[in-house]
Amino acid sequence: MWLFIVLSLNALLSGYVFPGEAALQEGDCEVCIKFLTNFASKLTSKEMSDPGTIQEKLKDACAKAKKKENRFCYYIGGTSDAATGMLGEITKPMSYHKPPEKICERLKTRDSQICELQYDKQIDLKNVDLKKLRVKQLKKILSDWDEECVGCLEKSDFIRRVEQLKTEHSEL
Repeated sequence: MWLFIVLSLNALLSGYVFPGEAALQEGDCEVCIKFLTNFASKLTSKEMSDPGTIQEKLKDACAKAKKKENRFCYYIGGTSDAATGMLGEITKPMSYHKPPEKICERLKTRDSQICELQYDKQIDLKNVDLKKLRVKQLKKILSDWDEECVGCLEKSDFIRRVEQLKTEHSEL
């Protein structure tokens, strides 16, 4: 009898989701929330009510996405090379006007990688000393600007190239 009670209690508690577990913490799902918020703001009210249209538009948005947003789209199945397909987990709730935070919270229970995506911290080029940055960070600055440093071998070469291009890209 005791074994039956213990097994029944275990079965009940294993299916229970503790309130603190599913709720998003500060900074969780940063890419998911921002991408879905921007995506939802571009849809008309008519498009927002049809899950099929939302799915088409989401695939179009994912085709244009880069870096972290592209990785998010890969995780949800929005890219052509994705192995999974969780678009229905987004399009259906979005058609009911469910907020992106709640959609991402639900996606987190399906695949935790989605909420682990974080945007890279931006470097303030006006106040930073380029000589104190690593070469990897200097290369990242150049790649963010879609620029290259042909013939750069040493750190000073990368610093010189960033300094040359800083005025062009600082107003962006």
